Parts: sequence; structure tokens; C-alpha cells
Amino acid sequence: MPPIDHGLWKAGKLALCDPNVRHGSLADIAPLNWDVCLTPESEHSCAFMSTRSSKHMTLVPLFDLKVLIEFAAIGVGTSNDGTWGVAANAAASRMPRHSSEEAMAEQKVAIVTGAGTGIGKAVSLALAKDGYAVVLAGRRADKLDETKKEAGNAKTLAVPTDVSDPESIKALFARAKQEYGRLDLLFNNAGIGAPAVPMEELPLETWKKVVDTNLTGIFVCTQEAIKIMKAQTPKGGRIINNGSISAHTPRPRAAAYTATKHAVTGLTKQTALDCRNDMILCSQIDIGNAATPLTDRMVQGAGVMQPDGSMMQEARMSADDVGRAVVYIANLPLDTNVLFMTVMANGMPFVGRG
Repeated sequence: MPPIDHGLWKAGKLALCDPNVRHGSLADIAPLNWDVCLTPESEHSCAFMSTRSSKHMTLVPLFDLKVLIEFAAIGVGTSNDGTWGVAANAAASRMPRHSSEEAMAEQKVAIVTGAGTGIGKAVSLALAKDGYAVVLAGRRADKLDETKKEAGNAKTLAVPTDVSDPESIKALFARAKQEYGRLDLLFNNAGIGAPAVPMEELPLETWKKVVDTNLTGIFVCTQEAIKIMKAQTPKGGRIINNGSISAHTPRPRAAAYTATKHAVTGLTKQTALDCRNDMILCSQIDIGNAATPLTDRMVQGAGVMQPDGSMMQEARMSADDVGRAVVYIANLPLDTNVLFMTVMANGMPFVGRG
């Protein structure tokens, strides 16, 4: 490998891995005391790992040149302040591509429904902090703007959306594709409940409204995400559905909500099965008692109804912990899936029937 321009960079010991190997083996190069293991990831980016940290670092654009190296396909070095630099000439654009499951775009893009408040807001902010470009979808433009403001300088796009309206959903995904050109993650989060009344008194129109939002909306969002993820290069992506503890165990007088959350579990399994050959993964995160405006009633007054008819306040957890859980799932490689995850307040009545 040609030397790096010492006027800008202090050269380190380098290892250029086989481009047909995903990231190379740290076990193979560590004994040689290499500082860096570099592997081509696509026509436009490469990945590198430090043997000191044993961590796969962020993809780096090949054409964001830090140093000009003549006649070199690629070069890497460490600067005096310890930051990494990558340089390439035109020959680097002809590096072999990886298969789609091994290569991801440098800028990952996520769509979050129900992003204006509660869990959707917490997840949106967590993804933005992790470097995702986040498309914020929700019914209230003012709440989306609040989330966008809290995200600071992160890349966010607010798109007012009613997930009970298929045409509104289609417009959302078209806007996201127009803006970013791809989609790596969909977090199906938007959902509603119904008044806690005896089942026989629940109006049919209320039932249909909950089904349209909690189930049909997720189905249409999933369809639109699949279309983009199948067609993009590299192909693939991840869909995470917000299930609920109610997907396992119902609360009293919650027929519409409970039924739709159980149905989401079936849709999660079907999506994971039908889409796995296209490297589109589907997960479900079942959340119990996240502290949001919707659960404030759990810690106010007498609390909420229990299965025996009594009233009791219940423990809650931070919605930020849900955000961290979603980021963990989202950042797994596309050969690994978390099919189901339960994130719940430790003290809530669920395990052991109380």
C-alpha cells in the first residue's frame, strides 16, 4: 500500500482485507499488531475496525477524501489527534460489491409512526441520536414539530399522517423515498385504545376505528415498506412492530385494543416468514407501562382497574428505555433477528398474574 501523506496524517500499520470477506478476522490480524482492519463494503463506502477496540466502526464514504493518494485504491491512517481518515482514488469505485445482507447504506433512514408523543417520540429521538435520518409521522403537525425541535441538528422530516387512511400512508412513504431514496427501518408504533366499557356496549364504529389504526394501518405501512426495501440497493431492511403486554394478557374492558394487539403478533410472524428471503426482517417489541401521557392515569388517583375489579396504581418505566431497545434491534446485522422482545416496568402486575 502506498504511503499516506505525512503532511496531513501520521501513518499507522494497516491491513487491507480480502474484499470478498465481510469484515475480515480480527483474530487473524491482531497477532500482526495491525492498527486497522479495512474492508470494502460497497461501491461507495468502506468499513474499518480498530484492533484496539474490536469494534466495527461506522461506514465511511470513499469519496469524502481526507488525503489525496495517487495510484492507490484505498488508504487509511490515524491523525495526530487519534481520529481516523480514509482516502481513495477513482479505482476504489470499482471495488467488488458485497451481497445486500452485508452492505448497508451509510445514511440509514427510519420511519416512525406516532412520532409526536410518547413511545414514538422517545424512539424517534433515540434513532436520531444514533445517526438515523428519521421521518416523523403522526396526525398532529405541532407535535411532530416538537419532536423535530428536540432532535436538534439531526436529520428529521415531519410528515403529518393518519395511519387509518391508506392514501395518507402511501403519501408518507412516497415522501420518505423522495427525500432519502431508501428505507432501512420502519417502526410501526401509532395506535389508539377505546373507552373501558363492557364488551356488549362497545359501539361497532369504535371497534372499527381501533382496527383501522392498530391493525390495518400497520398492515398498509408494512406493505409500503416492503415495496421500498425490496427495490432498493442494497436490498433489505427491518420492520419493528409495537405490540403490547396486551398482546399476551388483556386488561379488563379492552376488547378492541387486546384483539388488535394479538393480531399484530400474527402479522409480525407472517411478515418475518414471507420476507426473510428478501432480507427484510420483522420484530415485535411488547411494551408494558412506559411513562407517557397515555399511562398517566396509572399513577393518578385510585389507579387503573385490575382483573378482580379492584383499582390500583401501577409501576411505570421510562419511555427512553424503549428507545434504546429499538435502536439495539435496529442495528443488528440483517442475518440476525429479535423476533419478540418484552420491555416492561419491573413492578407492574403481569408476571405471576399480579
